[in-house]
Amino acid sequence: MATRRPTATAPYRCTECGWTALKWVGRCGECQQWGTVVEASEPTGLSRSVSAIAPGADRAARPITAVDSRDTPRRTTGVGEFDRVLGGGIVPGAAILLSGEPGVGKSTLLLEVAAQSARGGRRVLYASAEESTGQVRLRAERTGALHDELYLAAETDLATILGHIDEVKPELLIVDSVQTVSSSLSEGMAGHPSQVREVASTLIRVAKDRSLPVILVGHVTKDGSIAGPRILEHLVDVVCQFEGDRQTSLRFVRALKNRFGPTDEVGCFDMTGSGIAEVADPSALFLGHGNPEPGTCVAIALEGRRALPVEVQALTIKSGAPNPRRIVNGVDSARVAMVLAVLEKKTGIVTSNMDVYVSTVGGVRFTEPAADLAIAIAVAGSVRNDATPQTLAAVGELSLAGEIRPVTQSAQRRSEAARLGYTELIDSRSGTIGGALGDVRMRAKVRPGDDVPEF
Repeated sequence: MATRRPTATAPYRCTECGWTALKWVGRCGECQQWGTVVEASEPTGLSRSVSAIAPGADRAARPITAVDSRDTPRRTTGVGEFDRVLGGGIVPGAAILLSGEPGVGKSTLLLEVAAQSARGGRRVLYASAEESTGQVRLRAERTGALHDELYLAAETDLATILGHIDEVKPELLIVDSVQTVSSSLSEGMAGHPSQVREVASTLIRVAKDRSLPVILVGHVTKDGSIAGPRILEHLVDVVCQFEGDRQTSLRFVRALKNRFGPTDEVGCFDMTGSGIAEVADPSALFLGHGNPEPGTCVAIALEGRRALPVEVQALTIKSGAPNPRRIVNGVDSARVAMVLAVLEKKTGIVTSNMDVYVSTVGGVRFTEPAADLAIAIAVAGSVRNDATPQTLAAVGELSLAGEIRPVTQSAQRRSEAARLGYTELIDSRSGTIGGALGDVRMRAKVRPGDDVPEF
């Protein structure tokens, strides 16, 4: 049925006699009939009807129990930490979006993924739209990512990239980056939302039709979100974020969306002069070295499913300023201020006349509530000049009433602490912050070999 639109000359007419009017009236001016004046319209020629098409036998709907998942086996990339984030490997036909700050190491990571996949016997096409082939070759020589099955093309035109796919017939496609590739079928320059949508949708369609996994590199905006239309994140199957502090060599890959696996896994990498290296057990990266000093305490943090020991350090100095300084690094400043207030109110440890500095070791960010107890013990140790035993760790959320609340995944944190040699864990079983500080001081006075009840 064709749709209709109002006429420009006489938008209203009478259904009985055909009388027309420029505005709506309740009664016809010719036949004096009430309620017969309606909006006049003419056909637009657009049809709203859609004809049903019978699907073929290969596309017929089947019970979900009859679908064989073995048709899509996972393929390892050769980089174990990246496979961990993806849920065990790359699924054929999957579209993966990797985003991150400029210079964080996205291209270096994907070049390593491409090289390891090529060494595993799979042909890889690396389409670089930001660098020339010579620049990529220099990085590959530095990182040891040279292999005959790794094909390189420097292209910014989508049609040319599709031509390379037809010629090379790769088993893995990497496009760096999706915001710098343009299509002649869409208006605007590369990076325009319409261009990003057209390029991404075309590459994803090719990935699904050929069971070709595609990894797209995505730029980020000032606030850290992925540049381009929001539909880009809806189109892909996996969204990964590559993050890290430029002041440190540690890098993390997190899955923000994953249709084929969990989103709470984290991959850990170390940026070195010769490329990027996996860190299978990053436990030692966030701990200090040497004898225990006053103002330190180890907490067990969770990065995805990983439990990591993080050393929290505190330094307090007498200050004559009316507003003492509160400098934090790697922890939440608001939670530090709350912990200081609870310490002064509930335990009598005064810090209102001191400059307080709180930091984590290794540049890791530890902003979850489980850090409260470790911060409190570190600050109290700095004020009292008491050192925390090397075999002691603390995990707990501190309430405004001074109570220690349990935290999530406490069993996993406890087992990781035991594995790393922390035989004593201060947590919610101490009851209050005063009880926890008493337990720490008692442990510090115990000599090796003494019989002390376990916490």
